[in-house]
Amino acid sequence: MILTVTLNTALDITYRVRGLRPHASHRVSEVTERPGGKGLNVARVLAALGHEVTVTGFTGGATGRSVQEQLTGTPRVVDALVPVGGPTRRTIAVVDERTGDTTQLNEPGPTVTPAEWAAFQEVYEDLLPSMSAVALCGSLPPGVPVGAYAGLVRTAKAAGVPVLLDTSGEPLRRGVAARPDLIKPNADELAELTGSHEPLRATQDVRRRGARAVVASLGKAGLLAAAPEGRWRAVPPAAVHGNPTGAGDSVVAGLLSGLVEQLPWPDRLARAVALSSATVLAQTAGEFDHTTYEDLLGRVTVSMETSAA
Repeated sequence: MILTVTLNTALDITYRVRGLRPHASHRVSEVTERPGGKGLNVARVLAALGHEVTVTGFTGGATGRSVQEQLTGTPRVVDALVPVGGPTRRTIAVVDERTGDTTQLNEPGPTVTPAEWAAFQEVYEDLLPSMSAVALCGSLPPGVPVGAYAGLVRTAKAAGVPVLLDTSGEPLRRGVAARPDLIKPNADELAELTGSHEPLRATQDVRRRGARAVVASLGKAGLLAAAPEGRWRAVPPAAVHGNPTGAGDSVVAGLLSGLVEQLPWPDRLARAVALSSATVLAQTAGEFDHTTYEDLLGRVTVSMETSAA
């Protein structure tokens, strides 16, 4: 069983319009709703890959009930979300069908009280002993301490559970110091964390700061990985065009599934790149085009990186 943590869960709403224009009214051609937040997206991809997943985090209000109702019956996904008094946020993605561009609007999330945060920590500690790995994903809702992920990393490591951290800003900076097994920043998050815009040098810097392994998502350029076993670049055979929302979450799912299956690093990275590209072609985050995934999996180029950092 894999555990994904989404402290700032969401109801993801996607609008598709023929062409998005500022200061204009638009007719929406299609509306979709899905349980959202990075960890829930990761969980759905993991489940589609055949893994049993437990999801936890916070949920509240009418949007929270909708999230949980939609999770009910999802194959291989167990709901262990913790109730809070405030309403779960919504995220709005507006997809321009003409260009394929996506405009994202993210609400801040409910304010979590100290008692609710303490209740979550108890649930988290109780879940860990039965887990093979844990992913800590996404932003922190108001009221949750900025060092929350650092504490959750330490708790997982004390329980002997490998932990992947995927967040940004100060929560990432503090989380890295707690020595997670893996972090997955994108290029901007990596530069913000290290001050370096040279990804190879930056990944090595992050490892010196505490992360055991780093996989940097570089958009169309694929992935750059730095781990105790070596350094690799993984590149898709061709760029794909579509909705990139959730592509990074699919990278996390690919890496986490490869970790629990004890795949060698090149196979983990190939899976992550193929899933990411296949997600760009899907309608919503947390899904991927299976045909594209199977087609790309054997065509991702993974090469050992030998240049000095």
